[in-house]
Amino acid sequence: MLAGLLGAPAAAQALGREDFIALGGSVLKIEVLRRQGGYSLGSGVVVAPGRVVTNCHVTRDGVGIEVLRHGQRWPVAAQQADLHHDLCLLQVPGIGADAVARIGRAAGLQLAQPVHAVGFTGGLGLQASDGSVVALHRVDGAPVIRSSNWFTSGASGGGLFDAQRRLVGILTFRLRGGAAHYYAAPVEWVQALLDRAGAEGAGAMPVAPIPGGEPAFWQAPAAAQPAFLRADALLRDGRWAELAQVAAAWIAEDPRDPQAWLARARADDEQGRAAAAQAGYERALALDARLAEAWLRLGLLQQRAGALAEARAALRALQPLDDAMAAQLAEGLGADAPR
Repeated sequence: MLAGLLGAPAAAQALGREDFIALGGSVLKIEVLRRQGGYSLGSGVVVAPGRVVTNCHVTRDGVGIEVLRHGQRWPVAAQQADLHHDLCLLQVPGIGADAVARIGRAAGLQLAQPVHAVGFTGGLGLQASDGSVVALHRVDGAPVIRSSNWFTSGASGGGLFDAQRRLVGILTFRLRGGAAHYYAAPVEWVQALLDRAGAEGAGAMPVAPIPGGEPAFWQAPAAAQPAFLRADALLRDGRWAELAQVAAAWIAEDPRDPQAWLARARADDEQGRAAAAQAGYERALALDARLAEAWLRLGLLQQRAGALAEARAALRALQPLDDAMAAQLAEGLGADAPR
């Protein structure tokens, strides 16, 4: 049963009721009987006839798995695991082609583009959260998507869809304590898992606890995590000197990643290095002019320096990208904000 729509940020493009119902046919509830006893709940997306993808952290301890759709239950016969990417492909005989989601491309996304998260948040009825792309982080050949779409436990394994109802990501994890820090695995990783499995499900294992202790990329010790995760955690905790070091190494590794320059600029900004911060924000924007947070931080820095004309220009660039950030900058400018 469709429980309803979650509230959306002001800048988000709302998902219509018809679209919500249509997407709901492809997003299923996952129930897992755990070897420790009790159940865990998650979500899954139908990506091929008889194939449902979810997160391995939902199913890896399971001795029995069922998927639920419109009051019906199907037992999972087997699963294939990509533990590093936290993606498990479930074999579910009886799930037909009518339920298969349209597959898009995470690589085609742009910053500030509207996206919709659909899953069983809290383990309750199917819910949708409207938001937009905040960041795209290149990992293993495809971009991990950070978006402003709110979700919590139970939605893991659900779908992130673009405005054309195409699946672009799988809801996977969130950074606790971080505003708008919600992450989805790119659909390209799902396609690679499907390609490896083939029509016959090569490499599938019977439903049982998955052997091996390999953590997902986001669950690894901090030193082994991708640079963007280490940077986001340091930013959340206000550890600016450490953030500067991580960002410098990140820039050396990938100098064309605007998020790396934004992280370095933010660290410089918070430590009072205004000139370096401004140069960093401007470099990030030269790489991607849709980076809303860079416009916000640059505008606030310029406002503090008394460069009001430049700050107003930053506000004008920011307004079509993010309503909430534009309001924050306008408040900082006060009477000097454009009317």
